[in-house]
Amino acid sequence: MNVEVLVIPDCPHSEPAAARVRQVLTELGLDDVEVSTRVITDQVQAERTGFTGSPTLLIDGHDPFTEPGRQAGLACRVYRTPDGFSGLPSPGQLRQALTSEPSQTRGDTRTGRVHEGKHGP
Repeated sequence: MNVEVLVIPDCPHSEPAAARVRQVLTELGLDDVEVSTRVITDQVQAERTGFTGSPTLLIDGHDPFTEPGRQAGLACRVYRTPDGFSGLPSPGQLRQALTSEPSQTRGDTRTGRVHEGKHGP
């Protein structure tokens, strides 16, 4: 599994997002999964990676929290959690995203195209 946290420069949620991901991975017994952080600095990078706000979490290149119709861009991101809106997904939401199988149809975060099948392209 590959987990990447995409952020804009000086994002106040950059460190908390990476820390929350690591915490949930540890709780799941997946301490060996590496979590990397990448700073997105321009619109071209945002569009290429499917970045829809900071922080964006990619699990094996897929954004499990993507919202249909949301445009790529350099902005802060707000997540809908059980406790209301937040700058980060809840630990429970992360746990679910990290343990669920990829959906049957998912969008490619690099191109925006939808791929059929359990494992994408």
